[in-house]
Amino acid sequence: MNFVLETIQVIFLSLWYNIESFIHLLVPRKKKNITGEVVLITGAGSGIGRLMTKEFATRGTVLVLWDINEEGLKETTKLAKSVGASRAYYFVCDCSNKNEVYRVADQVKREVGDVSILVNNAGIVTGKKFMDAPDSLIEKTMEVNTMAHFWTYKAFLPAMIANNHGHLVSIASSAGLIGVNGLADYCASKFAAVGFAESVGLELQATGKDGIKTTIVCPYFINTGMFDGCQTKWPRLLPILNAENVAKKIIHAVLTDQVYLLLPKSMYFIAALKNFLPTKQGILLGQYLGAFNLMDTFRGRSKKQE
Repeated sequence: MNFVLETIQVIFLSLWYNIESFIHLLVPRKKKNITGEVVLITGAGSGIGRLMTKEFATRGTVLVLWDINEEGLKETTKLAKSVGASRAYYFVCDCSNKNEVYRVADQVKREVGDVSILVNNAGIVTGKKFMDAPDSLIEKTMEVNTMAHFWTYKAFLPAMIANNHGHLVSIASSAGLIGVNGLADYCASKFAAVGFAESVGLELQATGKDGIKTTIVCPYFINTGMFDGCQTKWPRLLPILNAENVAKKIIHAVLTDQVYLLLPKSMYFIAALKNFLPTKQGILLGQYLGAFNLMDTFRGRSKKQE
């Protein structure tokens, strides 16, 4: 195809895609049926992981729950069965350990079957400024928040590719789109998670595996306890998010094959501004939104909450 024809094609398709997007603002997208799908959720022992488990359970899925906290897993598994999960299994797994991820993944394949919806949700935060963070905690942050995604993809993506069917869900963060003072290692890990999910999604598209969908979730602070103590400067613009509402929105995004989910909705505008504002104006906006002081009162999740 020559330059002129291809340019015309891009212009017309761009117009159509914008019209299509506008139509879906008025007409909801059709939800897919996930009954019988095998859903694996990492970090399922508490927080958003547990709440997503509950939402998936009500839709007749087979649940595979991973966490390092066995007691939390038992509670989540019990909850899943009580709200209608057709089957629910739990496996203790340290997602920061590549060999353990592969070992437990093999166990899942033998005992449950191939995973068709993979939700990389496990995450940690040090809450320390870069120079104050011990090397070991920085490494652990990258291992859990980023590298674990590599190993779970390696373990479960081959079956999805063979069937051209599946869904990859990355629970990242708005801190994976915009840098935050006091969250250098966390931001780095979440930027990497977003970039990794985007890139693999493009690889799948380029190789014709369009039956495998990707959803990348970038929420602001959620009231799960992970960021306890943090305060938002303008609650109406950037509220601390309710965990149950976030879980419901994530499941809705999966059911409608939504690629990007930013929460709250104001994050779409804020993230877009970052890409074209002058640097000084961007810093000014960051100060106005409180990004320089978000972590000043950070306490984090207590041992009891864990």
